[in-house]
Amino acid sequence: MNIRDLKYLVAVAEQKHFGKAAEACFVSQPTLSTQIKKLEEFLGVTLIERTNRQVLLTPAGELVVRQARVVLGDLNDLVQLAEQQRDPLGGELRLGIIPTVAPYLLPKILPKLRKAFPNLALQLTEAQTSVITNMLKLGELDALILALPTEEDHLTEIPLYIEPFYLAVGSQHPKAGAKTASLSDLDEAEVLLLEDGHCLRDQALEVCNSANAVENTNFRATSLETLRQMVAADIGITLMPELALGTPFKDRGSRARGRPIRSEGVSYIPFRKPVPFRQIGLAWRQSSTRRELLQKMAELLKES
Repeated sequence: MNIRDLKYLVAVAEQKHFGKAAEACFVSQPTLSTQIKKLEEFLGVTLIERTNRQVLLTPAGELVVRQARVVLGDLNDLVQLAEQQRDPLGGELRLGIIPTVAPYLLPKILPKLRKAFPNLALQLTEAQTSVITNMLKLGELDALILALPTEEDHLTEIPLYIEPFYLAVGSQHPKAGAKTASLSDLDEAEVLLLEDGHCLRDQALEVCNSANAVENTNFRATSLETLRQMVAADIGITLMPELALGTPFKDRGSRARGRPIRSEGVSYIPFRKPVPFRQIGLAWRQSSTRRELLQKMAELLKES
């Protein structure tokens, strides 16, 4: 038995398909199948139930996969510990980031991260909060950029920035010409929201509940870009985080000056106090061996 075989087994467990698992491991399907059979022979138990339609883990397979993830996570910590001794600010760092932040924040911070940490190999995973949080627990990711608080134990959380929400309405909406909005404007309004699983959905629902608004249940978007297009088509209104407005930072002073931002058929109207917002931060396991790097990264991101 070797580490490679454990990686193959975990890949099959995740992909539920030998072909896709082989692709993910950059080997041929016969090679992967052969190695897993050898692993089963070594352990003396059947790990995978093979049928023509699907791949299922046996009860023994479930237990072995769970322990294999622990072993692979510990191995990664060992490698990172050695890398950290050679270069505390270099090596590989696996960063998870939520979809409502990734496309808007990454283009702004990646050049600065490359310049500040030239020896750092950054691997990025974009997924919903529950997915990347679980990956962090399993040791498959080293840190996360997401909305705080996470309400997870044993995590270090560093706030990076406060992001206000804007009221997004179509050009034909009665509020389209307004300079500012208030939470009372949401009273009994139907608001378009993201589908289940997005933390932004939960945050927007909190705002809606506090303002006596309700969700428009006729449509749930998979992304902020879909929400934007629905608003532009005057299908409904929504709450849009500031970084997703698609305008330069210098133009975002409009909120402070009480002036809306108009772009591609959508009016983004700043809220008067109390302004609804979300807090974006960096999180990692308290036991992480990359604390020095992550602390410095957090400081750089806050300054940015």
